[in-house]
Amino acid sequence: MEYPIRQKGKFKYIEEGQGTEVIILLHGLFGSMGNYGDLIVGLRSKYRLIVPLLPIFDLPRREISMTTLMEHVYEFIQAEGYTSVHLVGNSLGGHIGLLMALKDPDLIQSLTLTGSSGLFENALGGSFPRRQSYDFVKKIAEGTFYDPNVASKALVDEIFETVNTPTKGLNIILTAKSAMRHNLEHELHRITAPTLLIWGKNDIITPAFVGEDFNQKIKGSELHILDKCGHAPMMEKPQIFIQLLEDFLSRHPVA
Repeated sequence: MEYPIRQKGKFKYIEEGQGTEVIILLHGLFGSMGNYGDLIVGLRSKYRLIVPLLPIFDLPRREISMTTLMEHVYEFIQAEGYTSVHLVGNSLGGHIGLLMALKDPDLIQSLTLTGSSGLFENALGGSFPRRQSYDFVKKIAEGTFYDPNVASKALVDEIFETVNTPTKGLNIILTAKSAMRHNLEHELHRITAPTLLIWGKNDIITPAFVGEDFNQKIKGSELHILDKCGHAPMMEKPQIFIQLLEDFLSRHPVA
């Protein structure tokens, strides 16, 4: 299902739901706002759901960094006047969420990470050395999931277009390099937000041991590893994801 994209100044985002509590949903490097479609359907009756578009392709090359992306989302939250939010992040989006929780602990009511970077991440297809091959890109996209059928033609087409557009492809590479440089191993002990970790047992990008490592390093965090699931549990196991998230959020409501 397509959702209307709103724009206020430099910020583009989806906003759905009627609840008073706000959930910020952050997509990954090759992800898009549509990755959270199932969560929006499942949660919009209880929560206000905001999916900001990360400006990966809009930033000048010299400004591309994890810190810049985090500050963009932080500025958006401030501009909207939210003083306490739940934050959910997949892959690169989880990394951004961690940086925000470190920057402003009082803002983050809870943090949910799924397939997050920040500790260890396998390079996706070796930076796509054969990016002009549609079949190669399709294989890489399918490898993101346990069930390759989750990688729809529309998703593969979007990734293929991205990696074969020179400016977009370069921004992807620069962002990925910044994420790898910005390792948070020695900072995770400072995370104070209640943290939920939902990982795919069959994730080949951020394997299950990465979730276990986050669990050990973030005090009080809880970890759930989903069988027959890859790098994007919210897409591949949406009903289980929603159930775990709703239970977690009910225990950590915004005051």
